[in-house]
Amino acid sequence: MRTAQQILADSAVIAVVGASRDPSKAAHRVPLQMQQYGWRIIPVNPTVDELFGERAYKTLADIPHPVDMVDVFRPAADAVQVVREAAAIGAPAVWLQLGIVSAEARQIAEEAGMDYVEDRCLVVERAAAALTRLP
Repeated sequence: MRTAQQILADSAVIAVVGASRDPSKAAHRVPLQMQQYGWRIIPVNPTVDELFGERAYKTLADIPHPVDMVDVFRPAADAVQVVREAAAIGAPAVWLQLGIVSAEARQIAEEAGMDYVEDRCLVVERAAAALTRLP
């Protein structure tokens, strides 16, 4: 299993389930900051057509290309289904944001051979490792 920082370093395309259009929410600020540091952010939100200048998709299954990681901004109760969907599209890693923990989601990810991170923030890990995808 890769560490959180290895997963982030290896990922270029991040699907963000629960990405928000509300700039006051972490589910907006975190993906936007990751995009500003060079990651491609694919928003997954059934209520918007576009976020961060990218087309938004209703579900992970609707994304027409591979993703390197699925980042989850949904309550822990929803994480189980999101991890199942991430496994179904062949995502190599799932990341549950700060405050989101699910033993069942972890088990599903491990059984699917996916790297799994929970209760950690992408931007904190990015900053701690001084990672960027910018040239």
